[in-house]
Amino acid sequence: MTRIVFGSIWLILIIYSITSAIDPSSSFEEDFALITNLSVGNWEGINTVTIAIFCIMGIFPIVYAAFILFDSNKGKISPYPFAIAAFGLGAFSLLPYLALRPANFTETREKNWLLKILDSRFLAISSSLGIIIFLVWGITNGDWSNFLIQRQNSQFVKIMSIDFCVLASLLPALVPWDLERRAVESKKFVYLATFIPILGTLIYWCSRPQLPAVDKVVARD
Repeated sequence: MTRIVFGSIWLILIIYSITSAIDPSSSFEEDFALITNLSVGNWEGINTVTIAIFCIMGIFPIVYAAFILFDSNKGKISPYPFAIAAFGLGAFSLLPYLALRPANFTETREKNWLLKILDSRFLAISSSLGIIIFLVWGITNGDWSNFLIQRQNSQFVKIMSIDFCVLASLLPALVPWDLERRAVESKKFVYLATFIPILGTLIYWCSRPQLPAVDKVVARD
């Protein structure tokens, strides 16, 4: 059932993106210039809300990678290509993996250097602080009326906003699998992630127990 939900959301995103691509009010040249300026840090004259969302969208893939890259490599589908592509495609890349995600096996294996970094509390705390700072900055300093107008006229801002909402909404779905992988019996983190958007999952990420260097097999249907 969960896979059907992920797959359905992905199809809706694809259809919406295709239909909005023919919107005559959106200028490709203006969108390309906006993406370029955001990427190189030339933020003068750009709405703070747009900047904040863009920066958070650069951190969200790290959050997702810290969960899905611990999936077993025994499955036919590797999470690595999806996690890497997420830095450019966001939910468009992550949703197919979540929809096709194999049964959650973690075999006995040594964590590589990347998994050790992703499992570190330093990365969790620093990334979470980055998200919180940009959230507060965007909410308190952004021009929301201007952002709504920009969202109507810019396909990039429109798609990025939807992408942000989807990734933020799906964060709680990562927690139950991770709880089982780490043998955490308490369900309070599930409720925390569900009822406190974004922050609940980040709190769990920062406080979750680290996996040992060698992990034993855990099967999940």
